[in-house]
This record gives sequence, C-alpha cells and structure tokens, in this order.
Amino acid sequence: MGPSDPLVGPVETPDAPLLAVVKGEPTPEELAALTAVVLSLGQAQQAAPETPGVRHWVRRQQLRLAPRPGPEAWRRSLG
Repeated sequence: MGPSDPLVGPVETPDAPLLAVVKGEPTPEELAALTAVVLSLGQAQQAAPETPGVRHWVRRQQLRLAPRPGPEAWRRSLG
C-alpha cells in the first residue's frame, strides 16, 4: 500500500460526547471527578454473577451430621 492508495475498511465516526457543559466553566478536576462518577454508575448496573447456593446435604456433611442408625433414622436424614 502506498500513500496514494485509498483507505480500506469502514470509516469510524467520532462518538457523541459523554458529557456536555451547558452552563458555567468547570475546572478540569471537576470534569474528571464528574466523569469518574458517571462511569462508575454505569459499571454498577452490571450484576455480579450469583453463586449457587450450597445444597442441604453438603451442609450436613460439613457439619458431620450423618444420619445415625436407630428408630426413625430416615427422618433425621431429611435435615
């Protein structure tokens, strides 16, 4: 490709500005703080993946609540 070759591919257009100052003259620090807050609010909407709940039988194993033999032992195995 030489300098006179036409560009190949889609032409990108600039995105609309995230914020626009309509009144006043904020300092660069104020604009940076506002931009950080707006961007953090957008990230807060992304829900964290829920972890699956621990099954009842796993909790019984962790607590070493194994059913013991005896009359109506099956009732204790239900939790």
